[in-house]
Amino acid sequence: MARAIVGGGCFWCVEGVYKDMRGIESALPGYAGGHDPNPTYKSVCNGITGHAEVVEIIFDDSIISYETILEVFFTVHDPTQLNRQGNDIGTQYRSAIFYLDDEQMITAQRVKDDFQQYFDDEIVTEITPVSNYHEAEKNHHNYFQLNPGNGYCQMVVAPKIAKVRHKMAYLY
Repeated sequence: MARAIVGGGCFWCVEGVYKDMRGIESALPGYAGGHDPNPTYKSVCNGITGHAEVVEIIFDDSIISYETILEVFFTVHDPTQLNRQGNDIGTQYRSAIFYLDDEQMITAQRVKDDFQQYFDDEIVTEITPVSNYHEAEKNHHNYFQLNPGNGYCQMVVAPKIAKVRHKMAYLY
C-alpha cells in the first residue's frame, strides 16, 4: 500500500471524495504541517497551530496511481485560493500536498504544473515534506457519510463530491 497526504480546504470534502474510490484502502482526516505537538480540531480551526486540515489516503498503487490521486485533488478544490476554500478562511484551509519522498515531490510539482493550464489564476498549492502529521479525532471520520443532513454537508461537501464523481466516474 502507498500513502498520500493532501489538504484542500475542509477535510470533510476531501475525505468524502476519496471514499469508495477504486484502489483506496482508507481516507482519514488529519492535520499536518504545524508546530503544535498535539493539535485538536478546535485549535487547528482557530488557526493557532500552523496545521492544515488534510486527508491521509492509503491506496493500492497497482490500482490507482499517486498521479491520479493528485488529479482528483486538483479537481475537488480551487487550488488558486490562498489560505481558503470558499467561506472557509485561514491557513488551516490552505491548498497543500505533503510529500513523503522525492518521487512524490517531483510528481506533485509536475501535476501542479500540468493543471495550471485549467486555471486563469496562479495555483498556490504548497508542496512540502510531511511534518507533524496527526490523525483527526474519530468524530470527523466519515463525516459526510454519517451526517448527510448537515447543512454544510448538503451545501458544500455534496456538490464537490458530485463534481468529482461526474468528471472522474471511471474511478468509482
